[in-house]
Amino acid sequence: MTGLGESLRKERLDRFLFFSRAVKSRTLAQKIIESGAIRINSEKTERTDHKVGAGDVLTMSLHGRILVWRILDPGTRRGPASEAQGLYEDMSPPMPPKGERSAYDAAIAERAPGSGRPTKKQRRETDRLIDGDDD
Repeated sequence: MTGLGESLRKERLDRFLFFSRAVKSRTLAQKIIESGAIRINSEKTERTDHKVGAGDVLTMSLHGRILVWRILDPGTRRGPASEAQGLYEDMSPPMPPKGERSAYDAAIAERAPGSGRPTKKQRRETDRLIDGDDD
């Protein structure tokens, strides 16, 4: 039953961020909001209980990116990712090409697979080679 009351429904900002899977927990959402990293309709807010609804535009600095979302539905639960993507329209600017990224971002973004620290299994195998143990 879709009525007028449902289209005017609003949800707390921290709950919306949790429902839309922008963050992993409501506590994390509250910390991000209180840090001032989110704007609602171009106005900065630090209130976690700020009500948002359909038509509001969120501008967020999350995960090293600027995200711009228009809320389509405030949601009622944290469902699967496909359901969460239906809660907002992503109007974020595209990521800059690799050449235009900062030197820091360019260095971090590219890393050959397996070039990091060894896994536990690899470490045990290395220890066995060094110690000369044959199991």
